[in-house]
Amino acid sequence: VPLEAGILQPLHMEQLYSAPEANTGAQYLLSMLEAAPPGEPPDPKTCSPRQYLEFYIFPVLLPGLAALLQEAEKEKCFEGKRTKFIASDFLTEWLYNKNPKRKDESFTELFSIPFVKDWLKDHPRPPIPLSLLLSEEEASLVIQSFWRGYRARCDSEIQELRQWQKKLREERHITKVVKEFWNKQEAK
Repeated sequence: VPLEAGILQPLHMEQLYSAPEANTGAQYLLSMLEAAPPGEPPDPKTCSPRQYLEFYIFPVLLPGLAALLQEAEKEKCFEGKRTKFIASDFLTEWLYNKNPKRKDESFTELFSIPFVKDWLKDHPRPPIPLSLLLSEEEASLVIQSFWRGYRARCDSEIQELRQWQKKLREERHITKVVKEFWNKQEAK
């Protein structure tokens, strides 16, 4: 879909590699991307692939990639092998919300974007592992509670109690009684 003339400014790749020492890294990149050199954009249907990239793709994509790197740094993605941060999700949401055609619309979360909803209906995602969702403090509490339970179950008195309960369940056919009870409840 061709973009309207005048929305995007051209970006010359030589500027990316000649950063002055005063500005560094992402700050320089963001300031340069916002101040792209002026020029008349070429016709998107007849221009060369390089011109198309420089005038139509990079001015939109590079600020998104810079924002992606900043968000990845906030999410501490560079500190470990695994993370809950999904770069393609962030970039999809960012590009959708920064689209000039949606300038006056409110922010839309990723899973509320229409084409994402349609895609996920046919291709549901597996759940994110609990190890990625929990903070270090929450994970330590889960591990500690499991360990305390394990140590308690290893106690000889607790083992004796569990054996007695198992024997009682088998003698009185507790599972059968419980099943019959629920069948009666559902019949009502």
